[in-house]
Amino acid sequence: MKYGHLFATRREMLTRCGMGMGAAALQALLSDSGDLQAAPLDGDVNPLASKLPPQFAKAKRVIHLFMNGGVSQVDTFDPKPSLTKYSGKPIPITLKTERRTGSAFGSPFEFKRFGQSGIEVSEIFSNVGECVDDLCVIRSMQTDIPNHEPSLMMMNCGDVRQIRPSFGSWVTYGLGSENQNLPGFIVLCPDGLPTQGNQNWRSAFLPGAYQATQIDTRETQIDKLIENIRNNVTSSAAQRKQLDLLAELNRGYQEERQNDGLLEARVQSFELAYRMQMEADDAFDLSKEPAHIHEMYGEGVQARQMMIARRLLEKGVRFVQVWHGSGQPWDSHDDIRTNHGRLARECDQPIAALLKDLKQRGMLEDTLVIWGGEFGRTPTVELPDLGANSGMVNGRDHNSYGFSMWLAGAGLKKGIVHGSTDEFGFAAAENKVHVHDLHATLLQLLGFNHQEFTYRYAGRDFRLTDVHGKVVPEILA
Repeated sequence: MKYGHLFATRREMLTRCGMGMGAAALQALLSDSGDLQAAPLDGDVNPLASKLPPQFAKAKRVIHLFMNGGVSQVDTFDPKPSLTKYSGKPIPITLKTERRTGSAFGSPFEFKRFGQSGIEVSEIFSNVGECVDDLCVIRSMQTDIPNHEPSLMMMNCGDVRQIRPSFGSWVTYGLGSENQNLPGFIVLCPDGLPTQGNQNWRSAFLPGAYQATQIDTRETQIDKLIENIRNNVTSSAAQRKQLDLLAELNRGYQEERQNDGLLEARVQSFELAYRMQMEADDAFDLSKEPAHIHEMYGEGVQARQMMIARRLLEKGVRFVQVWHGSGQPWDSHDDIRTNHGRLARECDQPIAALLKDLKQRGMLEDTLVIWGGEFGRTPTVELPDLGANSGMVNGRDHNSYGFSMWLAGAGLKKGIVHGSTDEFGFAAAENKVHVHDLHATLLQLLGFNHQEFTYRYAGRDFRLTDVHGKVVPEILA
């Protein structure tokens, strides 16, 4: 049965033949309330079209280096001499932890002052330490729950319980993309998915066009990096004709369903997949990088994906998230010397190379670089309990009270330390920065007032920071 220029489905035929009045009444109720329907997409043609933010922006793109599992602040960017002094002894701070912990556990790593700023950095991040004069180190981060699932959701999506749009999805919703032949939001994640899987980068109730495209960077061949990137059967011209016909059919289908956002996202994904055949091959082809760049980044998966990330930013991708520790996370419940040492060796040189590379190309001036995990770790040693460690008693439990992150790039002060934890590194003590505050500050650098940057869904205006968050002016240049 044909209806207008569309072929009617069985359900449509039955609706029109016998249930038209009831369907019409229900449609009218839902349209009037607006409570059961997502807001329409911005723009009539391409939801990823580049847009200007409502305020002056110092940053135009973001790269988030996510250290999955919880990096220990007292072994990386927050030196604590008192922890060494009290090592093996009880400390005068009692905070509830997820598992039983014992006495102070001094860091097995040495700290050294780097750069003109003299900021102390652990020996395991000595390459990053050479870039410390370009960093804004926050030592007073806080989150809500010392558990991976809710803390990952908080850091990525701004909520510990409900599935919400990720930070990257919010940014691409607000700014679109500068390259219409590549996704606006790309996640580079080797070794399988992290805890909570793609919820870490999903668009949730935002239109599906703003969800990330995930790439397994352990693969080196373009055909395996991006499935079906090449069509060896149909020519580009023939594909274009097929997509045009499909678009015509979908337009009529959308009109019957009030321009449904999920269908629009699917239409846009078809178009993007077609356009990616033109440019994705080049974006991921590291053979085009000169020998001195390969030497600067080093060997291994992390080096490769940092180079890919820089190439994607150069090509106009708005938000790139680079994961480290999906297969073997920074979750060092035991043997922290070996585990943190190994993980740092994998990414220290590539991260430093990325910072230097962005700076040499003049891109650091308008790029936001974010480094950190979902929480920190306890300064006290974790005791054998609940099977989280192997009984070695030389690791640390999860810690949401205080941890470190660093930022670099557009609109940020350089070579500074903001905030501090107590003398043992357990909890944020001065100039505390909650994850909501971090998000509010980053959005301001991108040209958005976090309180006004909203999306209406289910009868409510939602935002990344929910009803929380305040900008941290002390770290802004």
